[in-house]
Amino acid sequence: MKTTDDLYLELIDKVNDNEYTKEEIDLINKAYTFATKQHAGMVRKNGDPYMAHPLNVAIIVAGLNTDAITVVSALVHESITHGSSNLEELKEEFGEQVSNIIESLMKINKLHLTDDSESSAINLRKILVALSEDVRVIIIKLASRLHNLRTKEGLDPELQVLKAKETKNVLIPIAHRLGINQLKTELEDLDFRILNPDLYNEIESELPVPRKELEEMLRETIDEISELLRDNNISFEIKCRVKSVNSIDNKFKNGHTWKNIYDILGIRIICEEIPDCYLIIGLIHSKFKPIPKRFKDYIAMPKNNSYQSLHTGIYGPENLPLEVQVRTKEMNEIAEHGVASHWSYKEHGTKAAQSIMEQKLSLFRTMIEDNVDEEEIKNTIDTEILSDSIYINTPKGDVVELPKNSTPIDFAYRIHSKVGDTTVGAIVNGKIVTLDYKLQDQDEVEIMTDANSSPKLDWLNIATTTQAKSKIKSFFSKQDRENYITRGKDLLEKELRKRNISIKEALSEDNINKLITDLKVANYEEILLNIGSLRYTPVYIVDLIYNNKENVEDAFLDKLSRQTSYKTNYANDIIVSGMDDLLVNLASCCRPIYGDEIIGYITKGRGITVHKKDCVNVHDLNERLIDVKWNERTETNDKKYISHIKVFTNDNKTQLMDIVAKATSRNIQMTSINEKNVNDRIIYDLLIKVSSKEDLDLFINDLEMLKYVDLVKRY
Repeated sequence: MKTTDDLYLELIDKVNDNEYTKEEIDLINKAYTFATKQHAGMVRKNGDPYMAHPLNVAIIVAGLNTDAITVVSALVHESITHGSSNLEELKEEFGEQVSNIIESLMKINKLHLTDDSESSAINLRKILVALSEDVRVIIIKLASRLHNLRTKEGLDPELQVLKAKETKNVLIPIAHRLGINQLKTELEDLDFRILNPDLYNEIESELPVPRKELEEMLRETIDEISELLRDNNISFEIKCRVKSVNSIDNKFKNGHTWKNIYDILGIRIICEEIPDCYLIIGLIHSKFKPIPKRFKDYIAMPKNNSYQSLHTGIYGPENLPLEVQVRTKEMNEIAEHGVASHWSYKEHGTKAAQSIMEQKLSLFRTMIEDNVDEEEIKNTIDTEILSDSIYINTPKGDVVELPKNSTPIDFAYRIHSKVGDTTVGAIVNGKIVTLDYKLQDQDEVEIMTDANSSPKLDWLNIATTTQAKSKIKSFFSKQDRENYITRGKDLLEKELRKRNISIKEALSEDNINKLITDLKVANYEEILLNIGSLRYTPVYIVDLIYNNKENVEDAFLDKLSRQTSYKTNYANDIIVSGMDDLLVNLASCCRPIYGDEIIGYITKGRGITVHKKDCVNVHDLNERLIDVKWNERTETNDKKYISHIKVFTNDNKTQLMDIVAKATSRNIQMTSINEKNVNDRIIYDLLIKVSSKEDLDLFINDLEMLKYVDLVKRY
């Protein structure tokens, strides 16, 4: 067993290989000293010093060529949960990036897979990725799990199985999606050994030659190939492996037998330049007999996960089939480390691979920042992060990654929002196609634009990516804003002319500043926007300028008092007694939803605010209250309303997945989850979207049936 000193020296070797700056290395050493103090005297369940875990995690992530911040975060990632530190101290000692990474890791580590169901695994995977605003959080989580499975002997068998299932259902698919194959492959094999021990041993025993002998044969073959390459003055690295049991089992599941598995033995040669790759294949074929139809050129035609390499099959020692892979250093970084290699190859990585990795990182980093609701975030993860992708070429040779079923509209907006907004047509592989054409992997796409053109509303039905739809909606939102401002200006000036008031005099700088202060808006443009969108009437604005208290509100109240019947306006969720052209808002204090008993409150120049009838904020009000009711047709719409509930439990363990599962089964969307530990009991503060009070009551009833839930309260 390696001592912590041995592990530290191994880490320093990895750090030196990564060519960090002196300041970065000093920070890593500082993190090591800090973590050592935090874990002094602590022992893991398998008997190792506790510091062995953060050191091993740091070694794994450093081996992926990540940046120094990732290594520092790996060293201190247990300093709060298994130490006496806190986020404020980590921020002070190591900076905001490190403290943010550790905070996200702590959130992720509270999540537990509660059963074997696919839906639970999918939901947990979505939440895990959504919580990871920085992709380095996921990398550290994967590395931590890998070391835990390597040292599983300290865990009881049931916990081993639980961790293995969670790894299989949640972490391995994410590692695959990020292209971190170095971790993915070992995680799969360790998982397989825990979950299928009998089958694992059976496959191992059926290898044509015992694994140790196969490894010795490979080393002899490597010596032969190395001599051949040195004789031809080729700079190279060479590695070998015997295929993992899990990979062999996957071959069996795909219909292969021992006779047609040609890559049980594998050699990988890493060289400097692309021309060397092809030269090496030629030299190997001249010395070893090639297996027919086993040559594959993934350099000219990369796989859909950006993998590039040359593959060939030869007959190796004792005539056993042997797969040879040849690739450049950059290609190997992308193949083994995926997005983790972004930092080391940011400046000099291959153009196609760099472009794709930038796109992957961009999706992860902007997904949370785009101010979209939780449901849209989850949909984005499903359709764009965890789904299969296609790779589209531009005429200039760049590569763009898109989810399957994307259209030229998605491609155009992935290039640039300006390109998307001015798109008028698309040429795919030299042929003009319609904008709803489904792009295929490796298509070459050219977008035709016209500076005078603009998006069409029906593009929302054509686009599939969240990015494209968001940009289209943004365009029309901006266009609506401009139209409202123009209309507001016209309405206000018309009212002034009607009263024979000088426009220049009424809209003097002093008067405009008065309006801005009274209405608490940012600028004059906001006032015009509110008039144009009917939030304020021009009469109200003019009266406000001249301090006329006998204003439109009094006239409005008088008009309402003379109305007794409802006038239906199917454009609104709420029907106001006698009026169908008013701005109606739902109160944020009590958050009424369809099916609640409601009452309207006439605000000062801001339309009607609708409250629940039992809301304390309208309990003692009389004059400004008005009868309102729900538009019955709303029931058939897809409209959802925000509701606020708290779930009080009698347990101190995180049960988030149960709550998410109950919400999913009721088609209820989670928009915010806040977890608090009060007196060793967890309280969940939830903002959710529901269609009606009936749906909310059913959801609350579902939660109250959980054995660890004491009370569910709506706010």
